[in-house]
Amino acid sequence: PLILCGAQSATQIHMDDFIKVVETIELENYLLDPLAVVKGLRKAAGVDTPFIQHYLGYLSDDTEPHHLVIKPVDTGYITKVIKHRVTVLGVEEGVVLTADGTTVALSPLLLGIEAGLQSTPLGHVRGLYPLTLTKNLGLSFFHHAQSKLPASSSLGPGGCWDNVTAPQVFTLSGVASFATEALITGGMDGVIVGKHVAERTSRPLRLSGLLKEYYNHQLGIGGLDAAPALISQRRRTRFRKLANLPLLKRQIRRAKIEEIVNEGLKEFVHSYMDCPAIIPRCMWEAKPYRGIPTLLSLPLSFLFIHHTYEPSQPCLTFYQCSRDMRAMQRFHQDDRGWDDIGYSFVAGSDGYLYEGRGWHWQGAHTKGYNSKGYGVSFIGDYTSSIPSQSTMDLVRHQLAKCATDGVKLVSDFTIHGHRQLVSTSCPGDALYNKIKGWTQFGVRDEVTGVKL
Repeated sequence: PLILCGAQSATQIHMDDFIKVVETIELENYLLDPLAVVKGLRKAAGVDTPFIQHYLGYLSDDTEPHHLVIKPVDTGYITKVIKHRVTVLGVEEGVVLTADGTTVALSPLLLGIEAGLQSTPLGHVRGLYPLTLTKNLGLSFFHHAQSKLPASSSLGPGGCWDNVTAPQVFTLSGVASFATEALITGGMDGVIVGKHVAERTSRPLRLSGLLKEYYNHQLGIGGLDAAPALISQRRRTRFRKLANLPLLKRQIRRAKIEEIVNEGLKEFVHSYMDCPAIIPRCMWEAKPYRGIPTLLSLPLSFLFIHHTYEPSQPCLTFYQCSRDMRAMQRFHQDDRGWDDIGYSFVAGSDGYLYEGRGWHWQGAHTKGYNSKGYGVSFIGDYTSSIPSQSTMDLVRHQLAKCATDGVKLVSDFTIHGHRQLVSTSCPGDALYNKIKGWTQFGVRDEVTGVKL
């Protein structure tokens, strides 16, 4: 049984606060190994079903070598952040904000870690995909097919926190599917971290240390290019390498619904493996658009490359990049008199793109050509240096593929530097020279304006 004793608990719904609670529990239960701690947390939160028992066994006294001591107030917090549900008001519970700006459901993450910790010596992780992803994906695909909803509604949605600095409430941006963005993100992390602990030659000493290693890595001057593989900022790249799509398909497929699975997995691969993660406006605390936005006519034909010049330094964290986004929006709205930040998207050096005007609304980035293409800017001054390779790949490969596959850009779209269309030094000499080697780069005829 759980032994409860009084004390004060964390209140913010942030991964850092959850890790602090786990650290306290580990100190009070120093004889327990990480597997016992994960099982104890799951038992305290009431996350136990026949489906979970099929893969992980029963949570009984016979399987626990020690009693887990948890303070009553911590038990309430643990239940709140681990047990997943969506309220009638569209508030998603059982999710936490992480340092990289993403929102993660803890239940599939911890189930993946638990499966990895009790894997066989040969590294076989029983139930890894069902516990983390395929059950939720399957339910979502089937419900979508039965309800005749548009294809885009089969997964997600994401949402917004009431306060990014001190998060308490996460509200979804639309009707919840059985695979919200937080559940998918937590499931991907569960697969990544679960496989990692299963393949290690030695088990981690502490669950808190494992979570810190993955979620709290501080990027250095080299950005992602110099970062380790097992960090949350590399989530989609890492999952893309690990994912066994035929296995995912087999585990979801049931009689006479192969077409449903194929369509659902196609959307999943596009949205969560091919497309880059994009931090939405609400998460960087954007001000509202001023005036009436102009709808773009898709697909567009051009991708225009910029650098911000100011801010002049690459941003390496969610909080730095969010601050830079707010500063640019203030400058564009208050000093330039524009309706909003001018760019369609902005690339940070933290591994993420940031939503400016987005896919559907005309920007103010390339005078005379705003209706013809997306304007994407790299945060920093790239007159004499270039962004990290990982940051450039976000735009050159991932954003471009996402846009063409999603019919936002034509398949034979053209990349131009800002200076090719407007009298400016943007996107900086070094970056401009770099993009001239990109496959889709186009040289403009100064008379006709046609790509050569």
